[in-house]
Amino acid sequence: MQFLPMKLPSSSASNFLFSVFVLVVSTEAVIKLPGNVTIPAVIVFGDSIVDAGNNNNLKTPAKCNFPPYGRDFMGGVSTGRFSNGKVPSDLIVEELGIKELLPAYLQPNLQPEDLLTGVTFASGGCGYDPLTTELASAIPLSDQLQLFKEYTEKVKQIVGEEGQNRIMKTAFVLVVAGSNDIDNTYFASRVRKLQYDISAYTDLIVGLASTFFKELYGLGVRRMGVFSAPPLGCLPSSRTLGGGKTRDCANDYNEAAQMFNTKLSAELDSLNIQFPDARLLLIDIYNPLLYLIQNPIKYGFEVVNKGCCGTGTLEASIFCNQFSLNTCTNVSGYIFWDGYHPTERTYKILVSSLINKIANGFVCAGSPC
Repeated sequence: MQFLPMKLPSSSASNFLFSVFVLVVSTEAVIKLPGNVTIPAVIVFGDSIVDAGNNNNLKTPAKCNFPPYGRDFMGGVSTGRFSNGKVPSDLIVEELGIKELLPAYLQPNLQPEDLLTGVTFASGGCGYDPLTTELASAIPLSDQLQLFKEYTEKVKQIVGEEGQNRIMKTAFVLVVAGSNDIDNTYFASRVRKLQYDISAYTDLIVGLASTFFKELYGLGVRRMGVFSAPPLGCLPSSRTLGGGKTRDCANDYNEAAQMFNTKLSAELDSLNIQFPDARLLLIDIYNPLLYLIQNPIKYGFEVVNKGCCGTGTLEASIFCNQFSLNTCTNVSGYIFWDGYHPTERTYKILVSSLINKIANGFVCAGSPC
């Protein structure tokens, strides 16, 4: 679809253009949104779980724009998504009926409809802790925020200030971070473990997370979802590094994730009181993913302790590549794609179980909030 350059529209023209864009790009929603809730766009910040290729042109080990990543993506293209196919941000916009994929903001040649219906600023290797991002040479949340400001100006040029404000107020803004902080910076590299015990470190990253949420609020965001940390000790790489000879789930990793999640939940509750015109939701990933791992047969999974790529015990990002030996052929039987990231099929199960909770989370006393 081709769009001609346009001048900054008037208020009435802005309303018309906004409505036309949303109508043109909308797809059929898998779920029915409650009441008169509308979600015209999804905007995402965070790490590799929701990176759709922002790291592709960075000098970083946290990238995956090469085979076998994307093996089951449309056309078998390695887009920079850390999975064999789609990632949660794609599945969320698809289930909400917004569009089929959520593009990376740094993807070349984004069209106006891409901007109006949302993008992801996420960067593989990112964390709430700036040191985490520095170690991975990724895009820090502070820079993702600057890109977001640039993005909002582009949106304003398309639909005007009123249209821009409406999108910011009603968009679903998703933040996915924290796992790299605990898994990589605290346990794997032990850099922060030399400075903090786990209680103090989780306090630190929750405080940094809260500051980020407040900054988003200051830029007009009013609907925010925040992923909890998953059961980090049950990731294949964590089993290898901290699960002993039998590669059991590493209890200390899981306990740290649970501690972080408890504190994050309390902080979001506090922010909801502080900002009564906003709604901040904790999206629990820990328990649904742990349930899959503990009950694989119920969902048709066969392998829970290894990823599909290579040996499946450690490899991820640049270490999962076309030369990786023993990469599986029956990916549908695996919960994990590589040593760190789930398969598309796992993501589909998780998002399907969460999407109604997300949509209903923006209904307060029977009206949108």
